[in-house]
Amino acid sequence: MEELQVAKAGLVVFSHLRWDFVFQRPQHLLSRFAINRPVIFIEEPVLDSEREAHLEQIQVNEQLLVLRPHTPLSSPGFAEDQIPILQKLLYDFFQKQVDSFVGWFYTPLALPLLEVVPHSLVVYDCMDALDAFLNAPELLKQREEELLEISDLVFTGGSSLYQRLKGRHDNVHCFPSSVDAKHFASAVVSGEEPGDQRDLPHPRLGYFGVIDERIDLELIDVLAKFDPSWQIVMVGPVVKIAKESLPQHNNVHYLGQKAYAELPSYLAGWDICLLPFAMNESTKYISPTKTLEYMAAKKKIVSTPVTDVKQHYSHVVSVQSDRQAFAVSCRELLNESSEATAARSAGMQRVLASTSWDLTVERMATLIDEALLIDGPKRVLTSSRPRKDRPVVVIGAGPTGLSAAYHLGESAILVEQNDKVGGWCRSLTSDGFTFDFAGHIMFSNDPYVHQLYEMLLGDNVHWQNREAWVYSKQAYTRYPFQAALYGLPAEVIKECIIGAIEAKYGSIAEGNTSSAPSPNGTTASTSTTPLKSSAVCEGDVKDCCGDGVMESTAKLGKAASSSKATASNGSAHSGPANFEEFIYKVWGKGIAKHFAVPYNRKLWAVPLSEMETSWLGGRVPMPDLGEMIEGALQPLAKPLGPNSRFGYPLRGGFQALMDGFLPHLDGRLLLGRRVAAVSARARQVTLSDGTILHYEQLVSTMPLPVLIKMLGNEVPEAVRRAAGGLRHVSVRCVNLGIGREALTEKHWIYYPEETVFHRIFVQGNASPHCNPPGGFGLTCEITYSPHKPLPCDGQELIQRCIDDCRSVGMIGDDDPIWTANQIDMPYAYVVYDHARPQNVATIRQWLESQDIYLAGRYSEWEYFNSDHAFIAGKKIAEMIQENRDRSESTAVQQLVPNAMTQTGNASSEFSSTALIGQRQPSTLIP
Repeated sequence: MEELQVAKAGLVVFSHLRWDFVFQRPQHLLSRFAINRPVIFIEEPVLDSEREAHLEQIQVNEQLLVLRPHTPLSSPGFAEDQIPILQKLLYDFFQKQVDSFVGWFYTPLALPLLEVVPHSLVVYDCMDALDAFLNAPELLKQREEELLEISDLVFTGGSSLYQRLKGRHDNVHCFPSSVDAKHFASAVVSGEEPGDQRDLPHPRLGYFGVIDERIDLELIDVLAKFDPSWQIVMVGPVVKIAKESLPQHNNVHYLGQKAYAELPSYLAGWDICLLPFAMNESTKYISPTKTLEYMAAKKKIVSTPVTDVKQHYSHVVSVQSDRQAFAVSCRELLNESSEATAARSAGMQRVLASTSWDLTVERMATLIDEALLIDGPKRVLTSSRPRKDRPVVVIGAGPTGLSAAYHLGESAILVEQNDKVGGWCRSLTSDGFTFDFAGHIMFSNDPYVHQLYEMLLGDNVHWQNREAWVYSKQAYTRYPFQAALYGLPAEVIKECIIGAIEAKYGSIAEGNTSSAPSPNGTTASTSTTPLKSSAVCEGDVKDCCGDGVMESTAKLGKAASSSKATASNGSAHSGPANFEEFIYKVWGKGIAKHFAVPYNRKLWAVPLSEMETSWLGGRVPMPDLGEMIEGALQPLAKPLGPNSRFGYPLRGGFQALMDGFLPHLDGRLLLGRRVAAVSARARQVTLSDGTILHYEQLVSTMPLPVLIKMLGNEVPEAVRRAAGGLRHVSVRCVNLGIGREALTEKHWIYYPEETVFHRIFVQGNASPHCNPPGGFGLTCEITYSPHKPLPCDGQELIQRCIDDCRSVGMIGDDDPIWTANQIDMPYAYVVYDHARPQNVATIRQWLESQDIYLAGRYSEWEYFNSDHAFIAGKKIAEMIQENRDRSESTAVQQLVPNAMTQTGNASSEFSSTALIGQRQPSTLIP
């Protein structure tokens, strides 16, 4: 192929049909295009398990080359696992070409291959609605949407296809399939008949073309039985359907595929030509090329009511919607008068006079050349060429990814492996119940987040006062535990208050010192130099556990490097060495014993001594002794804490908040597309379907260890080790739909004792619309890890949750279970062990050097809630925009040194406050 000189307007054609298959629209068009410009025709791969993948090159003529890939994979066509192999083969081939091509598509499934072809224009010649064909891949519809999005010109093979696509693209042109009239007119002249047809008696009813699910086999059966003297001749390959399914009669003859040059000789011996198409989804948009070919041979034609045939040719073609009527029409045409036949033939010639493949190609070429002249060589997408206009690829459409894509605007391509957005903030419905992926609420201290809430939900929001409780000692107490001890056994209350006093002032025993044994057998000192409240936390959250549903106010940003940073006087000596010691020093041995330690062990599923405390931020303050005593003497009158009032979508579950972003996304959203690999070196993301996305910057919200795995061998060993050292906790949610209304007024309950779940999120009270009439939803949350595996799984785990719900009185023995299901969240909580800060720093530093940016809970490996995720997405978008502005400013200053001052003024405008719906950076981030 090196000798092939590629012109600017050469065509690279991606086809689901082989060049030497039935000679039809692609062959007619492209053989004519090849007269004046080079054409490279790329077929689907063929299986070759004996050799390495390679391209077979078939030189049809001087200007037309067929590339037939050979791969060791048996997957059919342009399947997902074939794409990476084909991209490599084509990349190597097109590296030798110096000019840009017109990318021409017959199948949208080949779209990922365009990335390795230098191209200036994209044409979609839609000859069929392939997604309606038998065994069509699910991916076809999505790929067609993407192809329509990037195509400059769309051609359709008929008026039905034109109607289907004209509203989906602004540059669609109808080019119905035409005819080589001279070729088929030769059938009019009597000549020697083919051997396999010569001895068949007349009358003969013939069809040529592909025999597949589009053929009405019952109609063939009816015709054969209607008059056994008729000889039904079927010429063409049988594909996608079993040959055994074909009607078998002595007067039905399947002659197989014939060469294009042979077709007139078969036509010459037919008395009636058939268009026996089934009326189904696969034929809804067809425009059969053979209609005009039959006409050129001056044959009588009977057709089923194919839309394009009926609309354009019913004055010369007998169109029948009933099988019996079809057979009757064949009989009538066989007996038609010579005058009627002559009139019909004259009408056919008038149709043929207005069309030809030559004229079609001429008109198509004019549109292509005009588009090239207007647009110029605007796209040259080869992997070896960096592009400044490449987008920002955002991996993961959870709250962080959605926010990042929203704030990035048109430059973003948002990739999500699930079929809807939301990440772990998704919702599902089951038998009328709505359940979230674990419990979520809306709360934030940030004004900008509240603006987002309003934009995303409008009036679809339900605000209410929080009802959070703890169940222990067979009693319910309000949350937070330490502020609402009323109702617990007197001995428990006494231990909790004395423990808190000792934690704050030292031991009340003689000598003023004591050592409080912690449950794991270690000793937690309660010295006379207590931790000061102001050093332990910032804020006033009354919480003694780290719990995602609280949507609490931990600061957004990098955590302290170790728990020693929280010491009262800043010295390492007085700070707690780990989370368990922290609990004893801050809350005392009573609260530690009865709630904080057992609950946090259930929640974190790791030894608390292995966790540091920098993550606590605003979550855990020193106890207020007066508040504790008051809460022990009488019931707590109202909820405490900054999220004592929270919001939740009125309808649609938490999913509604996530879906609220969809109308505001200006970039591309790819759903159901899992990331298979990332290359920092090539600046590309490979999706599981084989699509390759090139990027300028990459924003990852996926779990950090997963991202490092996706980067493969490009990752330095030290970074791989750091990723391997990151720990996390998984969550299994068991959702129960109970057949009784208003089970409880509570919103969530903590269970520090023996239940399998550590918390129940009362989904039924998040919004009244989460329940069907008469029902009520609960979500039981269970953490697990290698240190604390699930006690059981499947239906056994569901039954365990049901039994435990009954044991704690949440549901009665007679309450029916209307629905039950499980949700698994393999990454749920980030574990703040002592190695985490250094591991994260090592990974982040290398990734940022590769223009890969981390945003969100699992990518930054931080304890974020959904409001923090919104801000994290916004923050990363602004940082990327600022970097781009800085790069552009530097480039301008290099070109025009005197413009430095003006550039600086322009840059300062970009730091003004952002408003909802605008895309410039904002100063609202704290």
